[in-house]
Amino acid sequence: MTRESQIFDDDQAIFDLALRVGEALEQRGWMLATAESCTGGWVGQAVTAVAGSSGWYERGFITYSNRSKCEMLSVQQSTLDQFGAVSPQTAQEMAIGALHRSHAQISVSITGIAGPDGGTATKPVGMVCFAWVSKDGPVQQQTHRFKGDRETIRHLAVTTALQGILQLLENTIAVA
Repeated sequence: MTRESQIFDDDQAIFDLALRVGEALEQRGWMLATAESCTGGWVGQAVTAVAGSSGWYERGFITYSNRSKCEMLSVQQSTLDQFGAVSPQTAQEMAIGALHRSHAQISVSITGIAGPDGGTATKPVGMVCFAWVSKDGPVQQQTHRFKGDRETIRHLAVTTALQGILQLLENTIAVA
């Protein structure tokens, strides 16, 4: 398999996930907001690649710097000081902030270290923290330690974010 065909297959897999997310959101009548750091808007790009996404994608926040996380998503400076930008606590505040600063009913956040630099012994390259929250439920969180180069880590993060949205929607729809 050539690198080009691998990229196409990866893009198709993300598109298929985004399509499923859109169908689940439409079924529920909900809108999505995204808060991204290390993925730089890739989740937003993936969902807006789906025709009709304006019916279920409300907005996206790309908050790469700590200052933007505070200003745009109301992440507390004390959270960043105590736990760092790449932490479950920051991911949680990002997801809640995206929900509160939008008209969406569900949000996802992603913050991590995509590399190749920036990792430490306790927060290595590939560590990515996620949070998902809906208007009616508690925050769901996951932390992954992905392996690979920068693009691989970012790709895996986008895939995980979309899968988490689907899982949260399926659990919310099942209970509703």
